[in-house]
Amino acid sequence: AMVIGTTGFSPEQDKEIESLASRARLVKSPNMSLGVNVLYRLLEEAVASLGEGYDVEIVEIHHRLKKDAPSGTALRLAQVVAGALQRPWPGSGIFGRRGITGERTSAEIGVHAVRAGDVVGEHLVVLAGPGERLEMVHRAHSRDTFAWGALRAAQWVVGQPPGIYDMQDVLGLKR
Repeated sequence: AMVIGTTGFSPEQDKEIESLASRARLVKSPNMSLGVNVLYRLLEEAVASLGEGYDVEIVEIHHRLKKDAPSGTALRLAQVVAGALQRPWPGSGIFGRRGITGERTSAEIGVHAVRAGDVVGEHLVVLAGPGERLEMVHRAHSRDTFAWGALRAAQWVVGQPPGIYDMQDVLGLKR
């Protein structure tokens, strides 16, 4: 049994992980935080309920030493939005903005990365519609939260048949 809680795999590495599914039990998730994984589910519900007509912007903040941008969690949030709205991903993604970009289109999913100080991780999703704005935010104050999620995943996966699972499976959030 394995728990994989990192991102940035090459397509070849992803294929190698997938090849293990017939003989190993594994949980693979871009974020092991229980709260972030509940956020994925809540975001899917919110976006599906609101539908078209709401602009979606995702802002993630991490410590200054983080090497990749945007974070795997921010990308997963954007994928959740795209799936709920039946939009192509990453084709609907706009990664930061600079210069004269023209008006924001209604099909965009904005993703923005900030690197500063020793921030463990923060993800803000803004759903802005006519006359209102809904914001969903998750803040990790300690890296321990990822370890607790990984331990929960490890305890859960040992009782499963071979296959690839994610934290939505671990938490019973899959439809």
